[in-house]
Amino acid sequence: MVRYFNNIWLGLSTILIGMRITISHLFYRNVTVQYPNVHPVDKAGATEMPPNARNRLFLDIDLCNGCNGCVRACPVNCISCETQKITPGDTDVKPLKDGSKRGLWVTDYKIDFAKCCFCGLCTEPCPTEAIKMTPEFEYTKLKREDLIYTFSVMTPEQIQAKKDMYEKFQAEKKKDEEAKKAAAAKEAEKKPDTVS
Repeated sequence: MVRYFNNIWLGLSTILIGMRITISHLFYRNVTVQYPNVHPVDKAGATEMPPNARNRLFLDIDLCNGCNGCVRACPVNCISCETQKITPGDTDVKPLKDGSKRGLWVTDYKIDFAKCCFCGLCTEPCPTEAIKMTPEFEYTKLKREDLIYTFSVMTPEQIQAKKDMYEKFQAEKKKDEEAKKAAAAKEAEKKPDTVS
């Protein structure tokens, strides 16, 4: 009989403990955000993301030196970068945003976010910190090809002009080298052979 009343008391006390916890939670501040209707924001009103969040990549093309470190580091090959050497004497050459000398034109830079696994490995080898992760995470598209982002700012006409300028420079350089070789050959013919 004692056991019967003990079980009743145990059942009622556990219900009261559970109700006490439930009632206390009614007055706590909500921590759940009703995403996507409400976005988590910090005290300044900006969208709040954890400091180590890895979201969409952004490339500052004015900082990119075309080293292709990010392309080699990407484990899923979602980054493509094409460069063109700068022709000596090119008047359009401006230094990079950090003040260092530009050695290459970045003619085409694309990131395919349909392939990207957001690992952040591409940001590590960049010597100028041109590529970085942003807090932007909402960029859903209806078509897969819309997830390929192009960061280059050169027009096809500018790219072709830079290629033509470099090819012209290379042709002149080759012509000068051939002229020097011919002059060296003529000089060698003029000298008498001395046999000992």
